[in-house]
Amino acid sequence: MEGYVLHTYGSEKYLRHAVASVLTLRRHDTRRPVALYADRSQIDRLKELGLDSLFAVLEELPEAHQSIVGFKHHLDRFRPFERNLYVDSDIVWCRNPDPLWARLVGYDFTATGLHKADFWFGGPKGAGILLDRLLDRRRRTMQRFGLTYLPRVQAGMIYSAGERMVGEAMTAARDFLARRHETHFRSRLDEGRTEESCEWSMAMAMSYLDLPVFDWFQGQDSPQLDFIEGFVDHDRDFHTVRCRHYADDFVHGLRGLPFDAIRDTLVRFFTRLPGKGDFMWVTPYALHFGWMHHKQPFYDLADRLWDTERRRNEAGGDGQKAGVDLSVGSR
Repeated sequence: MEGYVLHTYGSEKYLRHAVASVLTLRRHDTRRPVALYADRSQIDRLKELGLDSLFAVLEELPEAHQSIVGFKHHLDRFRPFERNLYVDSDIVWCRNPDPLWARLVGYDFTATGLHKADFWFGGPKGAGILLDRLLDRRRRTMQRFGLTYLPRVQAGMIYSAGERMVGEAMTAARDFLARRHETHFRSRLDEGRTEESCEWSMAMAMSYLDLPVFDWFQGQDSPQLDFIEGFVDHDRDFHTVRCRHYADDFVHGLRGLPFDAIRDTLVRFFTRLPGKGDFMWVTPYALHFGWMHHKQPFYDLADRLWDTERRRNEAGGDGQKAGVDLSVGSR
């Protein structure tokens, strides 16, 4: 059986995000079940509002796993289906995912990302990146652990089918994280964040085990793309979505600059150069709201969908009136 796996804990707003993501999924996939691992208070809240029927599997997430690495480095403990697609809750689904599942069938374990990580991946976010590059600390880490390449893992979408392989991948990722002091990677806790990143240690594990990365950018067939204001055309509730995706990697990378005016000026300049201006309109399977300064449209959508479903249930309505087949999640 194929199914989606989400997890959430803490503030109710994160639960709202998970519910909203599933409601957008049901616009395109009314067949595959969804599992949610959540803390006890969130499960009680779902049941109180009658929203628990959205999930075929609804289980309590142990406190020890209520963190990024606590969950994503222990996926071998959370395998409710034969084929599991682990997705972040800040995702809007944009199209029928049947072709995506068909392509994933050839993998035992994979995660979206790029085949080569740059120096920013897991490194310092300020001027310290210059020293990392001058000293080539990335290469030293790879040589120390016997790696010939270092991919860029984006863990917002992870796929697992084989029990043995996901177990090996999780064990390796936990071991690499425990040996961070032997690498050039920085702890996100030192940057003021409340949780550690799972991505660089998972990337090392996938390189060590020679596990393929599922390419993040695949043109019109991209599994997920980031929501960047100004690069995405969409209606208010994200029923129709298309992303402007530049074919040139350098130009496409400019989308991440934090200041819109500088970003847009640079994009206009470089796209005038020969061969730099090619772009395509892409509707990815999923739109990921991973950039902190571009999350507000998703927050607004999640609140609207949550309030709509809550009012419908309070009025005694059902999911069919919303065009959502909740029978997939009935238990």
